[in-house]
Amino acid sequence: MRGNDGIVLGIETSCDETAAACVARGRDMLSSVVSSQIEVHRKFGGVVPEIASRRHVEAIIPVIDQALAEAGVALTEVDAVAVTYGPGLVGALLVGLAAAKGLAFAAGIPLVCVNHIEGHIYANFLAHTRLDPPVLCLTVSGGHTELVAMHGHGQYEVLGRTRDDAAGEAFDKVARVMGLPYPGGPALERLAQSGDPGAVVFPRAHVEGRPLDFSFSGLKTAVVNYIHTSEQKGLRIDYPDVAAGFQRAVVDELTSRIEPAVHATGIRKLAVSGGVAANGALRSAMDGLAAKLEIELFYPPLSLCTDNAAMIASAGYYGLAAGRVSGLDANAVPGARLEDAQAEGYGSLP
Repeated sequence: MRGNDGIVLGIETSCDETAAACVARGRDMLSSVVSSQIEVHRKFGGVVPEIASRRHVEAIIPVIDQALAEAGVALTEVDAVAVTYGPGLVGALLVGLAAAKGLAFAAGIPLVCVNHIEGHIYANFLAHTRLDPPVLCLTVSGGHTELVAMHGHGQYEVLGRTRDDAAGEAFDKVARVMGLPYPGGPALERLAQSGDPGAVVFPRAHVEGRPLDFSFSGLKTAVVNYIHTSEQKGLRIDYPDVAAGFQRAVVDELTSRIEPAVHATGIRKLAVSGGVAANGALRSAMDGLAAKLEIELFYPPLSLCTDNAAMIASAGYYGLAAGRVSGLDANAVPGARLEDAQAEGYGSLP
């Protein structure tokens, strides 16, 4: 690295957030800038990939310039550029990759490609500077639900993942059927606060032969069928109760995988991350579970739960230390898996 600060410029464009950030030594967030497209996509009820890509093209350079300015860092002081290469929307990913490659080439610094799920894991390392592996990591977002044993920096064992819909995706789809505005997850959570979670009971899934895997498609379908059947019969639907019952089913499925994972791995630390980690019902249930199991529980602040570039820069710092440098021919991988981000070992860190 150029100096003792180990400054990494992170870039994140996997979906509908254009983000850039500067992080020093993998833990010290110097700046974090996010340009959201929520208002653009709200009229469509969800993210339109082509529109997201165009908006990234418009926002990427101003966002990077702002991140460097807020950090008080010149490009010549940056040690590496870290960028999300997948998973995500291919057109959106390509915008971030093109910008990162151009900066790395112009400045003569390494390019580090980061898995988006790996980035979410590192959000907790930014928020809790004393947190170190081994740690169980539950990443729950609109596109991902994965339970991972992180044995060391860059060393991941995927214990379970969703077989179909992610938890956040199920939140958004159910919210849309209920007529709630985009983004549906937070709107559904607010509605559920005035409902009775025991009034309408929805099924919990168990994956045959893979007890730590998740499945939310059947739950989503059960809620949709309940609403449609009630409408066809002319029955009154108590939407707060439906929202509360659905939310409890999601939280139950997420929390039920933790105790067996703790027993199987012996790891006594749990880090929850991703957009759904901001959900109050999930946090409350995880708090109770952690107290019962006597394990340490970590969350990032709300600003680091959703997509951001600081988490990508943090992961990129540790990737750089491991020699995980990418060539300028690196491509977007919309279906990238966390296993692809493995590292054999990490070098010395400034």
